[in-house]
Amino acid sequence: MALLYLIPTWPSDIWTTCMRQQAPDIDIRVWPDQMGPLADIEYAVAWLPPANVLRSLPRLKVIFSLGAGVDAILKDPTLPDNVPIARVNDPDLTMRMTEYVVLQVLMHHRQQRRLDENQRNRLWDSFPTHAASALTVGIMGLGVMGTDSASKLALLGFKVVGWSRSPKTIPGVECFAGAPEFDSFLERTDILVCLLPHTPETTGIINRETIAKLSRKGPFGAPILINAGRGKQQVEKDILAALDSGALHSASLDVFETEPLAQDSPFWGHPKVTVTPHVAADSDPATITAYVLGQIRRHQAGLPVENLVDRGRGY
Repeated sequence: MALLYLIPTWPSDIWTTCMRQQAPDIDIRVWPDQMGPLADIEYAVAWLPPANVLRSLPRLKVIFSLGAGVDAILKDPTLPDNVPIARVNDPDLTMRMTEYVVLQVLMHHRQQRRLDENQRNRLWDSFPTHAASALTVGIMGLGVMGTDSASKLALLGFKVVGWSRSPKTIPGVECFAGAPEFDSFLERTDILVCLLPHTPETTGIINRETIAKLSRKGPFGAPILINAGRGKQQVEKDILAALDSGALHSASLDVFETEPLAQDSPFWGHPKVTVTPHVAADSDPATITAYVLGQIRRHQAGLPVENLVDRGRGY
C-alpha cells in the first residue's frame, strides 16, 4: 500500500517527513518524480491536483484534502467520480481559525489601528470606547469553525448572529438559514465574518449589494468586513469602492481573488484594510499528518472515514 502526496504548490518534503516519522510502515510517494507503480497507490493527500493524475490511479480508495476546504480539489475536472474525498477536521485547525476571528474582531472593536497610528505619531488620545455588547458580529458559515468562532465571541459579550445554508442551533447565537433569511441576517450585522466554503453559490457573495444591506446602527456608523473564507467569495472592486465611500468602515482580509496578492494591489496600503497572507488557520504539518494517518488506519480497519465531502454541496 502506498500514499501519494499530490501538492504542487506546497513544500512536500515537510509533509512527507512528518508522515514517514509517524508511519514508517507506509510507502510514501510524491508527485511527479516519485510516483512508482501506480497500482500500489491506495490513498492520496492532495491540494490543487493537476488534471488526470488522480484519475490515473487504478486502486485509489480515499483522497484527503490537505487544507480545511476542498474547493482546490474539486477544481480538478478529471476527478474520479467513485473515490471519496475527506476534509481535515482537527481541533487545532478549528482553534487557529477561532483565534484569528476573535483577534480581528477585537482589533476593530478596540480600535487597535487607531491606537497604533497614535503611537507612531506620539499622540496621547484617550478616545471614547464602547462595550462588546454594542456590536453584533454576524458569522457567515456555521460549520465546525464558524460555530466555534461564534460561541467564543458570544462568551466575550458580543451579540452574535449566524447564517448558513441549513438551519443550525447554537447556544447564545441567533441563527438564520437559507436565501429567505439572508437579508434579515445582514441587517443585524455590524461586523461581518465570512467563513463559508467556496461553492458556485458563494462565489462573489461579498459584493456591493451584500455590503449595502449590512447594519449602519453600530457604534462605528458603518459595517466592518472580515473574510477568512475564500478569495473568490469577495468582489474586490466592490469592497474597495465601499471602503473609499464609507459604506464599509474597515476590513480584515486573509484571502484574495488572486494569491499571492499582487504587489500593486491597493489593499496593501489602504488605511482601512488589514492584510494577512492566507494564514488564518494555517495547517500544522505534524497535527494534520496525525489526523490523516488516523483516518487511513480507520479505513484499513474497515471503519468509515470521517468528514467525507458531499460533492453536490461542495463541502
